[in-house]
Amino acid sequence: MAATASSLEQAPRRVLAVANQKGGVGKTTTAVNLATALAASGKKVLLVDFDPQGNASTGFGIDHRERGVGSYEVLIESKSLAEVMRPSGVPDLDLVTASVDLSGAEIELIDVDRREFRLAHAVETLPSGHDYVLIDCPPSLGLLTLNALVAADAVVVPLQCEFYALEGLSHLTRTIDRVKKSLNPRLTIHGVVLTMFDRRNNLCDMVAADVRSHFGDAVYDTVIPRNVRVSEAPSHGKPVLLYDIRSPGAQAYIHLASEVLRRERRFAA
Repeated sequence: MAATASSLEQAPRRVLAVANQKGGVGKTTTAVNLATALAASGKKVLLVDFDPQGNASTGFGIDHRERGVGSYEVLIESKSLAEVMRPSGVPDLDLVTASVDLSGAEIELIDVDRREFRLAHAVETLPSGHDYVLIDCPPSLGLLTLNALVAADAVVVPLQCEFYALEGLSHLTRTIDRVKKSLNPRLTIHGVVLTMFDRRNNLCDMVAADVRSHFGDAVYDTVIPRNVRVSEAPSHGKPVLLYDIRSPGAQAYIHLASEVLRRERRFAA
């Protein structure tokens, strides 16, 4: 059931950064489909594409030539999120697009005062109405991701089941700890989601067991399977929940959204 206006006023907006400095781990796929599943559950969601590759924008069928103003203008020109957001095509899900211009933002921000807080300020001044803001971070730990971590309440970490997974995750957790100590004391890891899981591959089972032994309850119970429908959906400009809701990948993201909301109730308690 959709949230009422009064409940939106009572519950503070939550900001989740979807981050992993390693590319190809299902980060954008997770951001797009988790945002869609949260919207389908009755939450009002804003997804901020903060990756210069703009894959989250492409995932909603928005051509590069049609991006207009977006996250670059928020960072560099101090545009408000309300000015640049647009409907995603999914009910209750708004989108801030990204363009290749964003790749130059880190250089342009070098001499800007409080450069790490540009996105945080934009989120803080966003009018009420969204339950969640999700930020799809670039696959690096530069100034763009730093802005996202400073703006966020918590981090969702997609992690591919591969040999070097833990090494990369350890690097990210150290970065999150440093941000928490120096720039954003409320920042936490919301959870680690295992992606591209293939039950036929013994290595996947070994990596999953290793990650769970190191990070325990921080790892979501939900596992995102390697699924051809998930891979096909972006080329059709749709989240997999719209492309084929019955597919194992779509069902996994629905379960992940439910688990995220259960954890949210624990955070609020």
